[in-house]
Amino acid sequence: MSAELHKQFTPYVPKKNEEYMGARQLAHFRKILEDWKDELSQDIDRTVHTMQDEATVFADPNDRASQESDMALELRNRDRERKLIKKINETIIKIEAGDYGYCESCGVEIGLKRLEARPTATQCIDCKTLDELREKQVAK
Repeated sequence: MSAELHKQFTPYVPKKNEEYMGARQLAHFRKILEDWKDELSQDIDRTVHTMQDEATVFADPNDRASQESDMALELRNRDRERKLIKKINETIIKIEAGDYGYCESCGVEIGLKRLEARPTATQCIDCKTLDELREKQVAK
């Protein structure tokens, strides 16, 4: 998650004996996700306009190659953000379905701090760690 977004929201402080993923917590995470999605969408729109404005044809091949390289990098970044927006939308659907905040693998609570660090997390830290260890073993 971008550093700017982390600065914009106040970490959730649960009340004593508050139910996990109750209405207040779900509203808190929905707001984080929607703000993040809006920010990413604005970045994508800004990139499109910038690329249209800077679509200059340079006579020098080196300048043209540099511009194309910059645009390719920018497009790759925006593609990653587009995929992230899709994941954010899927997470918002989980909130609406009442499945948000629980590990897909084992069903335990993911935890407020982990979700604030990574609002789109689908696994608890233990299951995610095991998955990463398995990936390392297969990759060798």
